[in-house]
Amino acid sequence: MSGAIYGGDEVGALVLDIGHNTVRAGYGGEDSPILDIPSNIGIWADSQDDVGEPRYKYNIGLTAIHVKRPGMELVPFLKEGMVDNWDMFENLTDYIYKHALGAVPCDHPILISEPPWITPPKREQMAELMFEKYKVPALYLAKNAALAAFANGRPTCLVVDSGATHTSAVPLLDGIILTHAVVKSPVGGDYISMQCRHYLEEKNIDIIPPYMISSKELTKPDEPASWKIKTCLPKVTESWHNYMVKEVMQDFQASVLQVSDNLYDEEVVKSMPAIHYEFPHGFHKDFGVERFKIPEPLFNPTTSAKAGIQPILGVGPLVTTSVGMCDIDIRPAMYGSVVVTGGNSNIQGFNERLNRDLAAKTPPSMRLKVISAAGAVERKFGAWIGGSILSSLGSFQQLWVSKQEYDEGGKAIVQSKCP
Repeated sequence: MSGAIYGGDEVGALVLDIGHNTVRAGYGGEDSPILDIPSNIGIWADSQDDVGEPRYKYNIGLTAIHVKRPGMELVPFLKEGMVDNWDMFENLTDYIYKHALGAVPCDHPILISEPPWITPPKREQMAELMFEKYKVPALYLAKNAALAAFANGRPTCLVVDSGATHTSAVPLLDGIILTHAVVKSPVGGDYISMQCRHYLEEKNIDIIPPYMISSKELTKPDEPASWKIKTCLPKVTESWHNYMVKEVMQDFQASVLQVSDNLYDEEVVKSMPAIHYEFPHGFHKDFGVERFKIPEPLFNPTTSAKAGIQPILGVGPLVTTSVGMCDIDIRPAMYGSVVVTGGNSNIQGFNERLNRDLAAKTPPSMRLKVISAAGAVERKFGAWIGGSILSSLGSFQQLWVSKQEYDEGGKAIVQSKCP
């Protein structure tokens, strides 16, 4: 039986893009995913089994994880972009199939994204889970950087992916990742959120998540907020509270932050317009210099960093280091197609700063072109959109790993059929 029978309009493939901040799922051929839910899952011990071991229950999805449940921890199931807790991942997959998409697993082939540095045992475990438990008819494991490249129509390029937990530079040649030249830095959206939190705490600005607020009154800018805390708040865990604080920080960074056009210069950014921001508990003020200072370590690691990680390489040097590790013949093609993707790339001024940094370092004989999707949604969902395009192409249908091939070749078949 060939994987080709899954082509055509009758049965749509499912596309699952697993990220550290959110998980995206939907049908191949669509413009955007149907589902975009947090990667953090609520877990709590509900009861005990016969031998006294705790039975765990899970809260999955944006609404469910906001339920204030005493003793519920909010934890990620990923580590370094790879599935670390398979029990939680199975519960998430069940939720996606049954509740979110209403799909029957054995009716749909599935394309799943993975990071470029994934290990062979993790890939094989994923194949085993999908074929053995979910009985999918066909599977394909695709690198998220390759999918982002296809979404931008560039099979040969260098993908700069700045997500929640890291920023990476990944070179591709005809859709194949050059793994020896992948360079990554542990700086992403979570790092910037922590920078925001440290800055606000230094300025004695309280970060109060909405769940704690009963009422608030409008005060003048920079004056202490007038608000009342809710009575009878349930005793929530530290991880749950920190996640709610992180949501406030993510809104703050999306609304306020901007990357400076050139190397951060306080005198220059003082002349830039400030942005007014109101926190959930009513405190509001204008943010000027700090909106440029907080994201600067992304590009210039020597800037004082307070979030625990000291960045080693800025985004520009990540690209030049990766290109330098490629064969000399393909370096012009890499500089000529630098594709920017990932939710973190939506910070205002990100692309312009990267363009300037690279222009200063690109050899004069090479043409530089930085490419990014026009809309914020396309940049955030770049890998999912690439998977949607790929899985619906007629020429791709022969590349699926079918159930029969899995039965004959075992789980190691994904290593040869999914580069």
